[in-house]
Amino acid sequence: MKRVLLAICTVLLSSVALAQTGPALLMRNPTLSRTDIVFSYAGDLWIVSREGGEATRLTSGTGNEAGATFSPDGQTIAFTGEYDGNVDVYTVPATGGVPKRLTFHPGNDGIAGWTPDGKRVLFVSGRDSDSTRYGRLFTMAVDGTFPEALPLPMGFEGAYSPDGKRIAYVPIPRGFAAWKRYRGGMTTPIWIANLADSVIEKIPRENSNDFNPIWVENRVYFLSDRNGPITLFAYDTGTKKVTEVLPNRALDIKSASLGPDAIVYEQFGSLNLFDLKSGKIRKVNVTINADQLAVRPRYEKVGNRISWGAISPTGARAISAAFWPGYPPGHWHKRFSARPSENRVQS
Repeated sequence: MKRVLLAICTVLLSSVALAQTGPALLMRNPTLSRTDIVFSYAGDLWIVSREGGEATRLTSGTGNEAGATFSPDGQTIAFTGEYDGNVDVYTVPATGGVPKRLTFHPGNDGIAGWTPDGKRVLFVSGRDSDSTRYGRLFTMAVDGTFPEALPLPMGFEGAYSPDGKRIAYVPIPRGFAAWKRYRGGMTTPIWIANLADSVIEKIPRENSNDFNPIWVENRVYFLSDRNGPITLFAYDTGTKKVTEVLPNRALDIKSASLGPDAIVYEQFGSLNLFDLKSGKIRKVNVTINADQLAVRPRYEKVGNRISWGAISPTGARAISAAFWPGYPPGHWHKRFSARPSENRVQS
């Protein structure tokens, strides 16, 4: 019996060792076109074939670029960037090029999606809100004309119905995105609004965290922790029923996005494709070979952004957390581990 257990342990340890031979990547917020996937990594946007392979850097601004979303025709990518010292909405051709700034408000503007015809981008902004805790959804033509507010008092994420007459949206921001199974007063619902009269239909829930709506034909897909780890659910607008699409008893799915015939999602920093027709899942293997200056250990002054800290038992080192300025949606932060006199970025 001992020999059997020893053999099993040896096999398991070998499997773990094999699984860790490749570098671990933290690819975030993927978006999908018919041929490519764009994702955030190390503060920049990267593009890779839908089949996987080596990714190419798409943006290289000094600030963070995130929240990329393909236009319906797959030719343009809208994203949230901070090239000019402010958080705004930009577009860039899918083939690469100079990013074009769309919004110029001094507050933060974050990309949320596109209208079905691909003529306007959908974004969230606090420009018309009485409190900085809330925002509204706006649309703006890609030629940069003045933005127009949707007829909704609040909104942070949204997905249009195929005919553009309705929108599935999250009315309030996620208060504690990093908390597991949070059930306080800021859990997020998903509502469906008729844009002609602003009448609301609420997707059934019992105080779960529902977010990231995706509209496909007569179904609204979304992420939720209602059954445990965050996974993909679907609401049938005809039967009014919610079903679990991807049973998940592992790590949370962090974000998802619709593309032609599939949904791409992020789980533990990896990218996966869920085929809408077959229901099959395929992991997308990605490699990144670049200088990646943003992930190198470096010294940085963070004294005015320290929010938490602790001293090691010997008193020789300290660890602390520093938060980056607000960046919709969510918050940016990095961990710092250093001797008390140092501020060196570790991850």
